[in-house]
Amino acid sequence: MSTRLQVQIVSDFLCPFCRVACERASWLEREYDAEIEWLPWDLHPEYPAEGIPRSELVAKYGGEHFENVTQMFEDCGFAYAPHPERVPNTHLALELGELARAAGLHSEYHNAVMVGMWEQELDVADPAVISAIAVGVGLDPEAVAEAIESRSFRAHVIQCTEEAHVAGITGVPAFIFEERYLLMGAQPHVAFEKVIAQVRTDEAEAAATG
Repeated sequence: MSTRLQVQIVSDFLCPFCRVACERASWLEREYDAEIEWLPWDLHPEYPAEGIPRSELVAKYGGEHFENVTQMFEDCGFAYAPHPERVPNTHLALELGELARAAGLHSEYHNAVMVGMWEQELDVADPAVISAIAVGVGLDPEAVAEAIESRSFRAHVIQCTEEAHVAGITGVPAFIFEERYLLMGAQPHVAFEKVIAQVRTDEAEAAATG
């Protein structure tokens, strides 16, 4: 049984704060030897297959919101360059993530999609684009094509999203420590330090009384 700190992160590529969560994940790996597992969450199942115009999102949230997001990305050392016209539907991206997980390539795939979507202006709703990303990290082209055609991982993504709702998760990113402790949002490092301190205190007390 692994003694490393176990951290599951519920996320959707579509959420900019889930991109920020990538920095938090790297920090947890570096500072606490955390073992990270990304879990899928379908943030906007109502989006059409082609996504929505970015102008709709700007009208909804306002320019200040995107200035704040840009600053958060810069603070993490990330570029902020999403597709200028489209906000993608990430259904296929999430589904191929499960194919990548089955092939032992989820970490590589997750990073490639995040970089492509947020730094390279790629439209990951486009089957050709997301296929190229998947194949680029080592997934079998025929398996990728079959997963897109059959949507064989769709039910699993829906199930994961529903299970997260039942567990009390209302948004992403959501960090689950040792399958017991929940921290919502891409919060500052100090918030993570407090949770980890609690995890260790509880483990020490359990060991002392066990």
